[in-house]
Amino acid sequence: MQPLTHDRFFNGNIILNQPKSGYRFSIDAVILAHLAGPAPGETVLDLGTGCGVIAIMLAFRHADIQVIGIEIQPELASLARQNVADNRMTDRIRIMGKDMIDLSPTDIGGPVDLVVTNPPYRKRESGRINPDNQRALARHELAIDLESLLLTARRLLRKSGRITIIYPSARAVDLMAAMRATGLEPKTMTLIHASAASSARLVAITGIKGGRPGLETGPPLTLYRMDGAYTRAVEAMFSA
Repeated sequence: MQPLTHDRFFNGNIILNQPKSGYRFSIDAVILAHLAGPAPGETVLDLGTGCGVIAIMLAFRHADIQVIGIEIQPELASLARQNVADNRMTDRIRIMGKDMIDLSPTDIGGPVDLVVTNPPYRKRESGRINPDNQRALARHELAIDLESLLLTARRLLRKSGRITIIYPSARAVDLMAAMRATGLEPKTMTLIHASAASSARLVAITGIKGGRPGLETGPPLTLYRMDGAYTRAVEAMFSA
């Protein structure tokens, strides 16, 4: 295991151990955990959980849910389990070190209500592959591509279950087309801007398994103020 940093969030109520030089989570994960909105009593599946950040933030904010995190990289899966234990959430979060392509509903105790995922953004052949394996797998579609990920989500969701995914806005058409083609109808969309004056950088989309056509675009989310500090909306995502 490579050296770790020990970071605290939510006014010190959550501790997260992360690789010092490997893959570290970004603001994308925090946004996704905020926008997913699970209902009380639901079971949430986090595909590509990494160090467990999204699963832990969801469980912290929503006391009445169960979360299952799936991670293909053994070192990150082990780290996620450590983070779950350090935050005393082993009764509510289960981490599985497994390739999501091989998952069946039986493996996770039956279909889930909600899938969340912050998948690799770049196609296998686009751009330079990072020499760090953790970062490479997180950024490029090396272990799984978008269509395979969505088919996995559909297979593991209950009827009318939901998926919330965050993705580059430049690939929003690719994402929505793939969602519709795999039976996960896009229903709500949030455009995410670095600043009020900039074009959207990311998009968060929630789809429904077997849903009817009809997309609602919500208010945009702006990340930074003119002075470079987080906006109030983003600051609230880090508060207890």
